[in-house]
Amino acid sequence: MSAKGSLARQLLGWQLVIVFALLGCVTAFSVIQSNDAFRDTEGRRLLAVAENVAATPGVRLSLADPVRRDPLPIFAEGARTLSGADSVIIAAPDRRVLTSPDPRQIGQTLSLGDSNAPTGRSWVGVVDGTLVAHVPVIGDRGNLIGLVAAGKALPGFFEGIANSPGNALALLGIATVLGLAGSLLLAWRVTRQTWGLEPREITGLVEHREALLHGIKEGVIAVDQQQRITLINDQARDLLALPPDCVGVLVDELDVNERLRDVLTGRAHGTDQIVLRAGRVLVMNRMPITRSGRRLGAVTTLRDRTELAALREELAASARATDTLRAQAHEFTNRLHTIAGLIELGEFDEVRNYVDLVSKAHDEWHAQVTARIADTAVAALLIAKASAAAEHGIGLRLAADSGLPPVDDRLSADLVTVVGNLVDNALDALRGSGESEWIEVAIRHSPEEVSVVVRDSGPGVAPEIATEVFAHGFTTKAAEHAGERGLGLALTRQACIRRGGSVTLSPGSPGAVFTAVLPTGAEVRG
Repeated sequence: MSAKGSLARQLLGWQLVIVFALLGCVTAFSVIQSNDAFRDTEGRRLLAVAENVAATPGVRLSLADPVRRDPLPIFAEGARTLSGADSVIIAAPDRRVLTSPDPRQIGQTLSLGDSNAPTGRSWVGVVDGTLVAHVPVIGDRGNLIGLVAAGKALPGFFEGIANSPGNALALLGIATVLGLAGSLLLAWRVTRQTWGLEPREITGLVEHREALLHGIKEGVIAVDQQQRITLINDQARDLLALPPDCVGVLVDELDVNERLRDVLTGRAHGTDQIVLRAGRVLVMNRMPITRSGRRLGAVTTLRDRTELAALREELAASARATDTLRAQAHEFTNRLHTIAGLIELGEFDEVRNYVDLVSKAHDEWHAQVTARIADTAVAALLIAKASAAAEHGIGLRLAADSGLPPVDDRLSADLVTVVGNLVDNALDALRGSGESEWIEVAIRHSPEEVSVVVRDSGPGVAPEIATEVFAHGFTTKAAEHAGERGLGLALTRQACIRRGGSVTLSPGSPGAVFTAVLPTGAEVRG
């Protein structure tokens, strides 16, 4: 059917079929119960009639004397009239009918069925569709002298309904009315809940929804009021690295970091929330779903911004390089102005001494870094960071026990990420804090791992924040107040964990101490 409301009509039709089927079963049960009651009651009555006839002296005398059998019809018809039985039959011991309401039966053989009356016992049962009571007539010598059969026809189906108790019929009527009313109510409710849509239309909507959810590149994940996953498309499952059977699982029971749980459950507010998961940088937006003022759940969309974050880091690295060159240019300009002033004053010896001093300081730092750090990318980064630190009056030094041989390209890139972010984090903490501030970098190498320790003389990090920074990957506070720095620390942690290493934060004396460990021979996880 394609007409609007046909689904409700189909449901109504099936409900009515079920209701009438149940009513038919109940009616059949009532008829059976009525017939059983009829057999029980009428059977006892017919047995009493037959026993009375069999015990009548006139009947016994007439059966004992074949010549005096003419009064038998009178006794039989009198008993039938008084009892209301359909028939009262008297037969000889050889089952030959002697008297019957139907003249055609006289002289015929009495049908006994399963009756054991010829053995001298009374019997009640059904013979040829008639309820019959058989009673033997015993003579003075204890011998069988005849049989008495009292019978009444069994009621038909509709007679059984008519003979049912009045309250049973009333209950059937009430059940019919309630069944019809319930079916109509159900059809109306289904129509309302499905907005009048037909099964074909509902199926089409489901197919379109599945095609839409699994065809878009963005991930979609829905949760209900109890924060249980109710829907997730393939893209979201891949981006979040969730198992195929995650539908129906509580968000807090998922094997994910706390930051991701906060966003999915709404504990982290705001748009474009950044989450790190399975080596990816994800941007998530959560939208609550409400209807009639009642919250039904929420839908969260997520996009993969890993490549964008990588490009952003490259751009940030370029910006840092530009700042470093600008700082160096500013430093060289100041030195040239100093040299020019000394020349104008004719202090040629001071010029020579100043140039030697500047060249010596630059060459010492350059020689110190290149002598201990053989990897060119990491060495160049430290030399550039020294100029950026010097511009803000912050000293950058390399620990005496530092040493790093040439390493493979991937480890070198990870070291640049870790060292650059940790030094930038320390510069942000020290910037504008005062004079005589310093940052110390220690890079140590062993056959199994490379450790990077960055300590500073700043105010340090509060213990509760220190716990959140690396336990959550990217905290709510970092997202709201210091997103770039928090993301840098999160990327540092991601680079370490991707290689099977770790990064920790501990209080220093003074300042804070970041320790990153990167295994050298570990298989890099994507």
